[in-house]
Amino acid sequence: MTTEVSGPLSGVRVVALAGMGPTPFASMLLADMGAEVVRVARPANRRGRALGQTEGLAPEHDLANRGVGTIEADLKSPAGVESVRRLVEVGDVFIEGYRPGVAERLGLGPEVLTRCNPALVYARLTGYGQTGPLAQQAGHDINYVAQSGVLHAMARAGEPPRPPINLLGDYAGGALVAAYGIVCALLEARMSGRGQVIDAAMLDGVALLTAKLQGLRAAGRFSDEPGTNYLDSGAPFYDTYQCADRRFVAVGALEPDFYREFVTRLDVDLVEWPEQDDRTEWPRLRRLIAEAFSAKSRDEWARIYEGTDACVTPVLTFDEAAEHSHNAEREVFRRVGGVLHPNPAPRLGRTPAREPQAPAPRALDVQELISAWTGAPSPDSQALSTISVARNSRR
Repeated sequence: MTTEVSGPLSGVRVVALAGMGPTPFASMLLADMGAEVVRVARPANRRGRALGQTEGLAPEHDLANRGVGTIEADLKSPAGVESVRRLVEVGDVFIEGYRPGVAERLGLGPEVLTRCNPALVYARLTGYGQTGPLAQQAGHDINYVAQSGVLHAMARAGEPPRPPINLLGDYAGGALVAAYGIVCALLEARMSGRGQVIDAAMLDGVALLTAKLQGLRAAGRFSDEPGTNYLDSGAPFYDTYQCADRRFVAVGALEPDFYREFVTRLDVDLVEWPEQDDRTEWPRLRRLIAEAFSAKSRDEWARIYEGTDACVTPVLTFDEAAEHSHNAEREVFRRVGGVLHPNPAPRLGRTPAREPQAPAPRALDVQELISAWTGAPSPDSQALSTISVARNSRR
């Protein structure tokens, strides 16, 4: 029996060339929202690992490929390229993350594929974009964040910049912005009947995230000297502090009312404490706050501030975050086969996202997939039935 597909992107068919980092995450975001996504992976090598599967990870641990099917195709062979073209002819979206010109050399560039399917949304997700002096240069998240100017701001006063793992360039500025662009182009294509090419650069996306910050800089309300502003660890009431058990709390008591609530519950004599916005006294205020927090454990402070507007929270590990009462009630995370998954976001009331499922462990057959997408008779009805079950198990 066929299970009804959930999600606002139900019926959207996506073909993505396998890759690392932002490309699979963008595919996952679309799949979470109901799109039928298939990645094109290199045939498994002698160790049984295909391109796009992270080195050393079993399929159930490769969460960025959840809800995504896989076909194997050798893109260096005419037969492999032709199989992808045939699939794109009946698809809606094509995603590739190669350097500019590589897809063209493979015979899978936008001119070729949009000729096959004029309504195709063709997304190109790269670090530096399709044009400019750095377009062909290799890079990683840290490089794009540095090139945007953002990494410079991610430092405490007098310390080196600290990379934000790879969440900002790969995923926020890259995959999320690309997925947003894809949905925008799909909406327009439904009205015009014409697709378009999306140039999604991680550098551009990270720069976009600084819109509010650029306004503050222009108004003279944000200094380019790291660690001296309200939100970059400069303000002692917007920072983290170590507690008696060597764990940490996060303080975000910016507004005067929230700040008063915060300091009142520290249970210290406030008579000699400096005013909140006296920047000359911020170093002393930081020492006083640190001394206060050192008197109790993290969880003791969490109980003291629970239910208040002081904007104080415990700094949780991933496992602690999954078990926190608020996160548990909202099901922010769930375990699938013992693996912790973040649930899809945002939450849609009428067309909810799919429930997370482990990535499919085996590849699909191209002809069977095309038959499933078009509704055409399949040369192997049993194989098609197997594919339908595999697809529905991920919905």
